[in-house]
Amino acid sequence: MTEPAPHAVVADHVFDGNSVHERAAVIMQGARIAQVVPRADVPRTISVRTLPEGAWLAPGFIDLQVNGGGDVLFNDQPTSEGICTIAAAHRKFGTTGLLPTLITDTQEKVRLALHAVSAVVDREPGVLGLHLEGPYLSPEIPGVHDIGCLRRPAADDLSMLIAPRKGVLLVTLAPEMVPPGFIAQLAAVGVRVSLGHSMASYLQTRAAMAEGLRGFTHLFNAMRPLGSREPGPIAQALESTDAWYGLIVDGVHVDPAMLRLALRGLGHPLLVTDAMPPVGGSRSSFTLHGKNIAVRDSCCFTNDGTLAGTALDMATAVKNCIRLLGLSLPEALRLASVNPATFIGLEHMLGRLVPGYRADLVAFDPDDMTILATWVAGSSEYRTLQ
Repeated sequence: MTEPAPHAVVADHVFDGNSVHERAAVIMQGARIAQVVPRADVPRTISVRTLPEGAWLAPGFIDLQVNGGGDVLFNDQPTSEGICTIAAAHRKFGTTGLLPTLITDTQEKVRLALHAVSAVVDREPGVLGLHLEGPYLSPEIPGVHDIGCLRRPAADDLSMLIAPRKGVLLVTLAPEMVPPGFIAQLAAVGVRVSLGHSMASYLQTRAAMAEGLRGFTHLFNAMRPLGSREPGPIAQALESTDAWYGLIVDGVHVDPAMLRLALRGLGHPLLVTDAMPPVGGSRSSFTLHGKNIAVRDSCCFTNDGTLAGTALDMATAVKNCIRLLGLSLPEALRLASVNPATFIGLEHMLGRLVPGYRADLVAFDPDDMTILATWVAGSSEYRTLQ
C-alpha cells in the first residue's frame, strides 16, 4: 500500500497542548502527526494550507458528556446512525472526539447503546467510546433522570459492563447505590468510574476512590453540597490529586465563583457540555422520557424549571472559561483536550499536537472562537471553513 503524502497546515499560532508556537506548521501524514515545525522549515515538496491571519491551531476538543446533537437524542436513537449524526453536529464546534452519553434508561437500551458504539468506533474515529450516566443513581437527586429507571445493579449488569468491548467505557454512578467491590470490579477491567447524582458522604466517596473511582460528573450539580460538617464528594474531589471533574461552564449550571474554586483544587478539571439535541440542530425543544424540554439561555429546562442538560458547545465553553473564569486561552484549551484525553486513558494518542499522535485538530478565530476547520485522524472532510 502506498504511504499517504504528507501535508501541512500553517497558522500564526499553534498550541501543541503545552506550548504556543508562533508562525508554525503541523505536518500530517495519514492519520498521524509527523512534525510541528516553524513555517520556514516546511519542505517545499509538500502541499500547504495556510489559515487566515491571526488563526490558532490546537488539539481537537474532547467532550465526555454528549447526550445529543443535530436534533438527535442518543436515548431515542442508540444506533450507529444516531451516533454519527451527533458526532457530525459537534464537529462544527471543534469537537473531534466524544463519548455519546446514555441518560438513565432500561437495561435493554443500555445493551443497544453498547452494541451501537462497538459497531461504530472502528469506522468513526471521532467516537471514542460510551458514557453511561446511570441507572445506578440516587433517587434523592435525579435531576431529569427517570426515577422509574433508577436502580441498584443486578448480577447481569456487572457481567454486561465488564464484557470485552471496543472503545472507552465511562460509567457515572452514585457510590451509595452500588455494593462494595462493584467499583473495583469495573476499574479492574479499565472502565472509568465517575460519581454523579449522588448523596454520598465524604467517607463513602473516599471509599469509592479507594476502589478506583476517579471522576466526578458535572461537579457541584446533582451531588451532596459542600457542608461544614459533612463535606461530601465535592471536598474529596477538590483535595484529591487523583480526581478528574467535569465542569459545565455556561454561567447557569454553576456560578463562576464556584468554578473558580474548583480550578484551585488539587484535582484535575475538564470541560464537558452535557449537550442535548439542539446543539448543531434546528429545533429548540425535544422530549426525554415523555417530558418536554426547551432551550432557554443556552440551557435546557423541563416545563417545571428543572435543568435538563445544555445547548452548550465546546467552542463556547472554551470562550466562557476566558470570559467568566479568567483563564488564558492555552489554559482553557487544555481543559478541552489534554485533560479529558488523560482522564479516559488516551493521553498517549490524543489531546496534543506532537509526532505520533492522531491528527485531531481544530482551527479557530480566537476573538470569538469561531471554528474555521477540523481534522479527525488527519482527514479534513469535516472542515467547516466558510
